[in-house]
Parts: sequence; C-alpha cells; structure tokens
Amino acid sequence: MLKNYFTTALRVLRRNWNYTIINVVGLTFGLACCLVLFLAIRYELSYDRHHANADRTYRIITYNRNSGGDGRNTGIPLPALAALRNDFPELTHQVTMAYELYGGLVRVQDRQGNKFQEKEGVIAFVEPEYFRLFDYQWANGSPKTAVSNPQTAVLSEQMAQKYFGNVDPIGKTIRIDNKVDFVVTGVVQNPPTTSSLPFEVMLSFPSLKQYGTNGGWDDWQSNYSGAQIYMALPANVTSAQMERKLVPFLQKYMRPEDAKDLQYELQPLTNIHFDTRTGNSANRTVSKQMIWAMALIGLFVLITACVNFINLATAQAIRRAKEVGVRKVLGSSRTQLVRQFLSETGLLTGLAIVLAFVVANLSMPYVSELLDINAKSLTLFDPGVVSFVLVLALLTTVLAGFYPALVLSGYQPVLALRGKMRMAGSSQLTLRRGLIVFQFAISQVLLIGTIIAYSQMKYVRTADLGYNKDAVLTVNIPDRKPGQLEALRAKLVGLPNVKSLSYGISIPSSDGNWWSGFRYENADKDADFSIVMRFADTSYINTYGLKLIAGRMYQPADTARDMVVNESFVKKIGLHDPKQILGKRIRIGANSPQKEIVGVVRDFNTFSLHQETNACVLTNRRDAYHSLGIKLSTGQGSTEAIHSLIGEVETAWNATFPDFVFKYEFLDQALNSFYKSEERMYALFRLLAGIAIFIGCLGLYGVVAFMAEARTKEVGIRKVLGASVGNIVSLFSTDFVKLVFIALVVASPIAWYVMGKWLADFPYKIDIEWWMFALAGVLATGIALLTISFQSVKAALMNPVKSLKSE
Repeated sequence: MLKNYFTTALRVLRRNWNYTIINVVGLTFGLACCLVLFLAIRYELSYDRHHANADRTYRIITYNRNSGGDGRNTGIPLPALAALRNDFPELTHQVTMAYELYGGLVRVQDRQGNKFQEKEGVIAFVEPEYFRLFDYQWANGSPKTAVSNPQTAVLSEQMAQKYFGNVDPIGKTIRIDNKVDFVVTGVVQNPPTTSSLPFEVMLSFPSLKQYGTNGGWDDWQSNYSGAQIYMALPANVTSAQMERKLVPFLQKYMRPEDAKDLQYELQPLTNIHFDTRTGNSANRTVSKQMIWAMALIGLFVLITACVNFINLATAQAIRRAKEVGVRKVLGSSRTQLVRQFLSETGLLTGLAIVLAFVVANLSMPYVSELLDINAKSLTLFDPGVVSFVLVLALLTTVLAGFYPALVLSGYQPVLALRGKMRMAGSSQLTLRRGLIVFQFAISQVLLIGTIIAYSQMKYVRTADLGYNKDAVLTVNIPDRKPGQLEALRAKLVGLPNVKSLSYGISIPSSDGNWWSGFRYENADKDADFSIVMRFADTSYINTYGLKLIAGRMYQPADTARDMVVNESFVKKIGLHDPKQILGKRIRIGANSPQKEIVGVVRDFNTFSLHQETNACVLTNRRDAYHSLGIKLSTGQGSTEAIHSLIGEVETAWNATFPDFVFKYEFLDQALNSFYKSEERMYALFRLLAGIAIFIGCLGLYGVVAFMAEARTKEVGIRKVLGASVGNIVSLFSTDFVKLVFIALVVASPIAWYVMGKWLADFPYKIDIEWWMFALAGVLATGIALLTISFQSVKAALMNPVKSLKSE
C-alpha cells in the first residue's frame, strides 16, 4: 500500500512539474536556512559546555555603582585570591586566578624568524588549580605539576607546532615580552573554538611577580580586567548564597568608602559567552536575544515556505477535484486520500532536504565568515544534525501537507464529478489571502529591520565622536628603555605626509580604559563618580582633532603637573560654564598631591557608542604610553604612497624596538571593531529578508499562475469585450497589492517594537521614522508587482480565440 502511495505521488508531481519545482525550490531554501541557523545556534549554545564542572563554575564580577557605563568589571584585585582561600578554606582548591596578557611577544631561541606577536586571548598566567577547574586533554606533561614551579609553561599543540615545528617542545625555552624565560613542561590539545578561555600559552602563576603586574599584590584599590578569578562552588552552595557571603568579605578588605559602592557578583561560566556587558578572553559575545531571534526567524522562513505549499495546493484544488471524486467512487476512504496527499508532501520534502544539504554545504564558508564562526565547527553530518533534520522533515510535511490533504480529501464525489466545485472555494480563497498576508508580513518585518539596522550602522560609522578619526595610523608601543620614545619621534617627524604624532595610553575611544576615583578641591572623601584617565602627551589634542573649549593644554612633562578635563566632568561637578573649573584642583589617589585643572576639551566618546560619554581627565604619564597615533596629511596621495609611508614607519619602529614586532592599524578600522556584533546582525537580517521575500514571491508567482489558468476563459471574454492589456494586468494585481499593504500594516508595529528594543542598547541612536516603513512597503509592493506582472501580462497577451474555442 505504501509503495502505491508513493508511486502515485511521484506520477502526480511529475505531471504537475511547474507546481513541483516552485514548491521544491521554496522548501529547499526554507529548510537550508533552518539547517544553517540550527548549526549556528548549536555552536553558540555549546560555549564552555566541554568542562565537566561547567554548571558549578563561576567568574567573579566587580560591580561599581558609581563607575561610568554598566559598572561591571571582570577584574579583581590581586590580593583577593589569597584572601578567598584564607576566608573560605572549602574553596582552597576550587578557586583560581587567570591573569591574561592583552597581547604579548613570544621569542623562541635558536630559530630563524623567532618572534611571534600574539593577540589577546592567547597568553595567560595560571596556577595548577586552573587545570582542576577547567578540562584540557594532555598530550604531554601533568596538570598537577606542569606549572607548579616558576618559569614553566604549557603550550597548545598548535602553538608547539608554531614555535618548534616537529621538534619535541618539552624542555625548550620561550621568552615572553623580552622579560622572562619559561621552560615548556606540558602540551595540551588545542582548546575548542567554543571556549571563553582560549589560552594557548599558559605560564606559571608564581612567575607573575617577576614579570610585573598592573596593580600591587597588596593593593585592594586597583582592578585590572585581565586578572580574573574563577571558582567552582560545592554542590550544597548556591551562587546566591555565595554572593551574600562575599558582602562581609568585601567590607573586610576594602576601605569603607570603596566598599559601600562595590559588590561582587557571580557570573556562571556557561553565561560568559552571552553577557555582552562584560566580554571575555575570546573577545566574542552573542546575546541570547540574538540567538532566539535567529531561531524565530528560521522558523518563520520555514513557515513561509510551507505557506507556499498550502497556497499552491489549495489553488489547484479545483483541478484535482475530479481525481478525488473518481477515487472516492472507486472506494477510497478519506484516510487513504489524506495518506496519499501527505505522501506527495513527503516526497517533495525529501527532495527538498537533499537539496537543502547541498545549499547549506555550499553556503558554509559565507555563513562562517558572516557570523564569525569557525567553519570546521559547522558539521552537517553528525547524529545531532540528522536527528534535527528528521524532526524538521516531519514538521514540514505536517505543516505543509496536512491542511491541503484535509481539504482535497473532503470533496463530495457527486459535486466533484459534476464540476460544481468552483462555487465552494470562498473559504479557501480567504485562507490563501490570509496566508499571503502572513508571508509578506514576515518578509516586511525583516525588510524594515534591515533598513533600520542599516540606518543605525550608517549613523555609527559617521557619528561625530568629538575627534577626527580619518587618516590616523595607530601603532602599538611596547615596554621601552629611556630615550626610545624620543628616538622614534625624531625618525618619524621628518617623514613626508606625517602631519603630527602623539603618544598616549590608547586611542580616544577604547574598550580598555583606566578608571580612577578622585577628590575635588579639599574634599575629605572621593567624589561620587569615577573618571576615565587618558594619559597622553601634549600633541594628543592636535593629532586626534580634539577641541579645546576653555583654558590651555598642560605643559610637557614625564608625569602629571596639571590636567585637562572634558565637558562631562564639568557638568558632573555641577558647574555650567567650562571656564568656572579652571584653576580648581583635584587629587587622584589618596597619597598623591593635588593637580590644577588648566583646560577643558569638548566631549569625545571614551568608549564606543554603546555607552554615554564619561567624565574624563587628560594628563601626562610617560610610563603609561602604549599607543602612537600618526596623523597623515589629507593629501597623502595614492594607496601606494600610504603603503610606502607605513613601510618607512615600520623601518623606524624596528630600528628603535628591534626585539619586538611592528603592529599597526588605522583608527577607523579599530573603531569598526566595536560594532562587529551589530554588523553581523545587519548582514544576517539582510540575507534572511532576501530569502523570505524570494520564497514569498515564488509562492505568489505560483498562485498567480494557477489563477491565470483558472480564469483563462474569463480573460478571453474580457478581451473580446474590449479589455486592454492594462485592464487585465490590473485585474490580477489589485487584490495582491492590497494584501501586501495589509501585510505592511501588520508588520510595522512588530518591526517598530523589535527594532526599538535593539536600538535601546545604543545611548546614541537614530530615530525610527515613517519613511523606513514606507520604503519597505514600496520595495515589497514593487517586488510583488514584478512577480505578478510576468504571469498577468502573459495571460493578457493570449489569443482570446484559443481561450474560448473549447467552449
């Protein structure tokens, strides 16, 4: 019996080949989208799940109520680790610190090309307890002893191959930042790409004192975001209970004035990847809202494809009415007919799934680049994917085939054989119209979202940041000896096309900022807000185009003598005129002398546009300079001239710092990295909106084709009576344009709400305006008319004699 169902189904699909092609193409793209999004979502949700204790492991977050931005910092004061072990002995072997280096130079002895400049997330100082909490597969060495002694290191297999080739690395020596030598004592397998702790060069924690730290070992006031504490809680202790215990712990060690504004929060290891507020060592976060949005969009795209099937099946119901009547007269039950029609849907779905695998496989390189996912991690052929595809096939068959099967199998044989089914189609017509509205509503939500996301990303790229980001080359500056900064400046200042240059702690907008408390005038306690310290030389303002609006720039010096503040600082102090703050004094650090405020600069964004402008202080501090900004003249010429200049800068830099690796970036490129997540969302919206519109138009094309066929004689009569081609096209188009307009009305409030939520993450954002919805409506209507016009013009141009001669 089953064989007969499929044999008959195959014959029907072959006979209605145009109907088959439209449905297969629509289902293929819908299923391919679902498949690819399933792989992407599974990849994101698997982050940090490979650790056995993942569900019990937490990272301590410092929350400062008075700091700028969100107030959460991943850094913990260095003495906190020993204090935690002392006050909570049950955690002695369940708590550890990982001290990450945000980039670093690795040198390998006795090898040509032995310098390797590693990016952030590669090098960290760790303890043996680190390997108790986190699971690594060891190729060589022991997790208990590999980093227990000073000046020892563990490498990943990838780094071992990179540094030593095929030579056994055990016992070999590497030097970090030209400071400390480390002997390789262990090799582990490469960490999974789904890890928030992607370290591949792990150095013994006792060597951190020799290497040097940000903050002192007895300093409870300094936080370095790379010094992070992780703990695994006992089974009988919840995170809420532990957070309550950390309140008196913090009060015990912190100054009372600091402790009142601070609290420690426990962030689950499995949630680090999804918390966009705090970030992680992998420098990649994806919000769960984004993940569920991807899942919902994938489901809607699949439903759009299934709607095509329902529309086309009900549109051709009249054609198959006599077939149903004959089958019923010959003894077929309704159940058998339902099975027959579901068999047809199953065959279409099976063919579409095969093609969807092909489409998904071909799109993997593009998708992995689009979503910033390792392509090797997106495996199409594994048990999880197969199980998902089977469930998807069943769901698609039921969604697409069940209602048409009920409709077709429910025809009365007497009416079907007498050709009177045309009068019974009003409910089906209403359903088809409703489904078309539903399809285009989904498409227009995505289209409106794409327009709004594009507008916001354009605003982000072109917003006034308070400084000039164009034609500025930024170069990393390593630790140096006395006189090297001056030597490099002397080599660069005379180069053609170099307008100005400046040393500073970082570029004006940075995701790594130095926060500090301060005391204003003669106050006996710190102010109720923190400030961002922007250490820079006196050329910083000119190089980056900052605007001095009151007073003067501070004088050249190796350390701070006087200071310049921004407008936000003036406003938070409670003054209205920038000139009022000139001559006032502030103290940064309890034991430091007061410094005079000599100037005010116009506000500039100290972070990305995700955060409001913070109170900021600019001043000298030579030992904090880690970035060199080089302003190029606006007439620097061609690309070849710029490359030539970069080559000259590199030559001068290498002559000054021969033991380090030259690394540069243009300022606008550095700023674009702040918005990777938003760029991914915009690109994804653009792609899925295009696919949804394509699938919707494919179904619309099929429905219009069947309508044109069903109304062939009506069109012939109208032409005989004098109807023009325009009248016939209007006949087919008007109803569908109304449906697209209704879809816009339905989609607009949904898109407004969803995109309003997305824009809420930006303190600086565009307004959602009426023209965005109008543009989406015009685009959708134009695309629909283009789709309809082919079949309607074809019907209008038919010879009425041929249309009517069978009557």
